Amino acid sequence: MSSPAERRREGWKGAILVPAVVLALAGCLATPSASPSPSAQVTPRPTPSASLDTTGSPGPTPEPPLSLALPNRQDPRTVSVRVRPDVAADGDGELTVVVENGTDRRIRELVLRWPTALRDTLFLAPFKPSEQRIREFGPPLHQDWTSWVDGPGEHGEPAGTTSLGWGPLLPNATLTIPILVTRRAAGDVAFDLQVLADERVLTLPGDGPAELRVSVP
Repeated sequence: MSSPAERRREGWKGAILVPAVVLALAGCLATPSASPSPSAQVTPRPTPSASLDTTGSPGPTPEPPLSLALPNRQDPRTVSVRVRPDVAADGDGELTVVVENGTDRRIRELVLRWPTALRDTLFLAPFKPSEQRIREFGPPLHQDWTSWVDGPGEHGEPAGTTSLGWGPLLPNATLTIPILVTRRAAGDVAFDLQVLADERVLTLPGDGPAELRVSVP
């Protein structure tokens, strides 16, 4: 059995512990949260790095939402890619992709690819259905030099991806591709965008794969 002096010391320790816990919790609740960036951003897709799992051994860093797996092959032809998002925070807009062929070789068909699940927030399409085409029983979602495929497709398009073929891209030429955006849910979103030819990802000027991370507020 403890003495009165020991009981007083134990009570004194408990009296200090409770306020310390309260102050620690208050500090956590008072931490300000980051606000979304007001402007859209386009960055080269970073290479996943290793992280430590619960056992302390290295493991791959989890991919962020709306990521794409890189194709098994890379096309050595070099392209420069710029993406200009112009989408209202509470409405529709347009995504303009500008691709410049940095070689003297023709690219028969340029393919843009993004995750199909993006359409839960932003629905991307090369154009709007034409009322005239619908009246004339024509293909309302087709026009010359474009093909629009949800994978898995006949030419190896992976499941869970949407591919937009657009071309050709002539040697040392620039191709501007407008993509209409219909917003289906509020909030900012980031997604992978790949630029391919014949199921091979093209190459950026720094020798990396032509895969960008596009952010739309």
